[in-house]
Amino acid sequence: MNKTDKQNVLAGLIDAFTNGDFFYFTDASGLTVESVNKLRRECYKRGVKVQVAKNTLIKKALLEANKYSDSLDVVLKGPTAVMFTETANVPGKLLLEFRKSHPKPIVKGAYIDSAVFVGDDQLKALSTLKSKEELLGEVIGLLQSPAKNVISALKSGGNTIAGLVKALEERAA
Repeated sequence: MNKTDKQNVLAGLIDAFTNGDFFYFTDASGLTVESVNKLRRECYKRGVKVQVAKNTLIKKALLEANKYSDSLDVVLKGPTAVMFTETANVPGKLLLEFRKSHPKPIVKGAYIDSAVFVGDDQLKALSTLKSKEELLGEVIGLLQSPAKNVISALKSGGNTIAGLVKALEERAA
């Protein structure tokens, strides 16, 4: 790789790290070409961008994007593919599903909204993270619940009162 190629890769990584808050560091070495292609197709379907780069370039890009953490030193050793996503749990779910039929890729680490997860044992936790949309839905549901209870209580009480008034009118008539 010549200097121009390295600068282009570095610029792309800096842009991806700067604009993204969720990325996974994986090791897919040892997979067949067919398996890697299958993984890339699945990533593409789910909106996950995969990029393989040298660890030194990844580290430089993370430093430039102000997203580097000392705990990532352990992660940036050996072959590394970075999975960029807009939804934190998508790569975790994808990797769990893919690993039902393949031994790899393993998760070396993940950066989720300034929190760093290190190790493949974190995959289960990463796959169960709730997306921003899911959390907003839960909060809205919780906020609506008391209002729905009050409205239903008022409606049921109104029906009872209306029923009593109607019954009294019928008796008087």
